[in-house]
Amino acid sequence: MLSRNQYSRIGQDEEANLSKPLFGESRPQERIIHWVLGFLTCLFVGVTLVSAFIFPKWPPTPINLYFGVCIILTCISNIILVFWYRKGDIDPKFRRLIYYNAFVILVLCVCANLYFHGVK
Repeated sequence: MLSRNQYSRIGQDEEANLSKPLFGESRPQERIIHWVLGFLTCLFVGVTLVSAFIFPKWPPTPINLYFGVCIILTCISNIILVFWYRKGDIDPKFRRLIYYNAFVILVLCVCANLYFHGVK
């Protein structure tokens, strides 16, 4: 038989489960994080692609174009994951993979920009 203390803990667990969003729903904090991360990623990728074509001179060097193509291919895979996640085709646990891919894209953009601008 359960004690009174154990019964009260059961009720608390149910209340915690009720505050969790259902599959496909997101809290306002998550939406803000998604928008900020998406904006930063787009900004970094845009600056990197412009730098790949403009720096150090016209026509662009093949290594700069290669960096740009690698970043675009990584972005495409992440965009597909985001599309599937928002559609509900994959589990919410893949959100961490999406965040990780966005971080990798940001790091690639920083490395490419440092290379394009000749920082040593």
